[in-house]
Amino acid sequence: MILIDRFLSDEQDPKAVEKVLGKLNDMLTTNEELIYLAVQKKPAVNLLPDCIAVSNKRIFYCEPANFGITMNFKDISWKSIKEISFKEELFGSKFICVPQHGENIITEYIPKVQARKLYQAAYEQLEGYKEQLRQDELEDKRAQQQPVATATIEIPVEEIKAEEIPAAPVYIPPAPAPLEEQEDETTLKLRKLKTLYDKQLITQDEYEAKKADILDSF
Repeated sequence: MILIDRFLSDEQDPKAVEKVLGKLNDMLTTNEELIYLAVQKKPAVNLLPDCIAVSNKRIFYCEPANFGITMNFKDISWKSIKEISFKEELFGSKFICVPQHGENIITEYIPKVQARKLYQAAYEQLEGYKEQLRQDELEDKRAQQQPVATATIEIPVEEIKAEEIPAAPVYIPPAPAPLEEQEDETTLKLRKLKTLYDKQLITQDEYEAKKADILDSF
């Protein structure tokens, strides 16, 4: 249950605060907490003031409808907000929320003290969200830049089977060329004689006579 007293420190309208807090209490999500609440104060008639509430997750815009019987709620998360600001005027201040997309959300007639504290609370939450976003992006970049670890599997030498090790090729020297037997002088003379005869340089008689002489001298 939200305690109303902590939101009445800057002359907020107690009735408006009570009506808004009763509904906001049911809208808060897990770990969400209201930080500040500002109530509009119009210069003439201020029967149905608008309220702006800041939580650690978003900004709530609370607008009375149907003559105060119902209440319209609109919220915008910090990730959807580009920036916030306020502007002091003659009658109170304007609180301005600039979303990432769409038109600016402007609420007038916020009492000046409340506008300053509303801005301070909203600014701190918005900057906190942006800083967390920057930290997350840095962590992602570091994770992407880290080298991927590769596993090395070592197999003990004794576990390697002998048949898994390819045998070294065996060098076989070439066979020596056969030695040609040198012809003796007699064989050489007979070969030459036969060549002369084959070329018809000598007659058969001359061939037979010369052959007999060579064989006699052997």
